Amino acid sequence: MKTPSKTLLALLLVSCTGPALAHPGAHEHVLAAGFLHPLTGLDHLLALLAAGVWSARQPRGGRLLPVFLLAMLAGAVAGMAGLAMPGLETGMAATVVAAGLLVMASLRLPAGAGMALFAAFATLHGNAHGLELPLASAVGYLAGSALLLAAGRAIGARASATVVRCAGAGVALAGMLLLG
Repeated sequence: MKTPSKTLLALLLVSCTGPALAHPGAHEHVLAAGFLHPLTGLDHLLALLAAGVWSARQPRGGRLLPVFLLAMLAGAVAGMAGLAMPGLETGMAATVVAAGLLVMASLRLPAGAGMALFAAFATLHGNAHGLELPLASAVGYLAGSALLLAAGRAIGARASATVVRCAGAGVALAGMLLLG
């Protein structure tokens, strides 16, 4: 049985992660560290969950997950090669705001436009992963990211429209705080 209070409680608990430990020096360079990387940084966690929620509400949203992961991997490879995207931290926080607003507004985009937008988001987040973790951690952070995307899809598929809109507003607000 779906109850808004249980869903809101789950979303609240998920948002109570530690500070952005997904950034330089936060983990040892191992497979497990890669897996924990997207789970322990609020910016990564919220962006991935919001992408999953948003995709669950789109007609062809299931296609977003592999596109998101491939774009994340491309950004990570660029980071591992030493290419740091300008304004990376600000850009990632902005993706959290944008993803939250898309969820809050229940905005439907053409499949290609939605995939391109979220692929850009994923490239930024992947670049941060690539700059901070070695190649050996790639499988771990892709698995952690896939888990969060799938969790977001499950939330988006099961939660009421009101709960989804409120969650989107919360994600956007958290993104604004990350920008500040």
